[in-house]
Amino acid sequence: MKRLILSLTAGFALAAALAPPALAGHAPQPVKAVAPTLFSGRWYEIARTPNMAQKDCQASSSDFSGWAAGVFRVTQVCHKGSVQGPVRTFNAKAQILPASGNAKMKMMFFGGLVSQEYWILDHADDNNWAIMATPGGNYVWVLSRRPVLDPATRATALQRVKTLGYDLTRLAFPQQAAR
Repeated sequence: MKRLILSLTAGFALAAALAPPALAGHAPQPVKAVAPTLFSGRWYEIARTPNMAQKDCQASSSDFSGWAAGVFRVTQVCHKGSVQGPVRTFNAKAQILPASGNAKMKMMFFGGLVSQEYWILDHADDNNWAIMATPGGNYVWVLSRRPVLDPATRATALQRVKTLGYDLTRLAFPQQAAR
């Protein structure tokens, strides 16, 4: 199991290194500060740039917990193939990067053996959706507090992704289990 997880993570890192840049090699800077409460509770994946680590993942979610002085835990879960498929779980420790208004974090997997920065580029004023990306601009995610966004809210979030410079035709929209 550890070899599978290491190879999946290595595959993601390789894919990130080889992926054609979506935004000429860099993501836009986050537009506003992020409250620490954004890093608690469950977030559902509404859309993402396809990547090796999440290949064929459905019903993806991330649980943020244990915030203390900018350090917290993240448990990412996805179901392989369908919303009822086998569960894949990734655990990470994360920390907020200094002078980022809580909008930039570094997630460390396998005790720090593998790490990746993620930026919260934008989020709804009520924190019900957020746009997260890698600094290189290759990957973007739309996350929501609910498994399914109502059409107007989804359109608003996706328009914001487009305004930030991402190509919406490249996004995958994983299925979510009805809750």
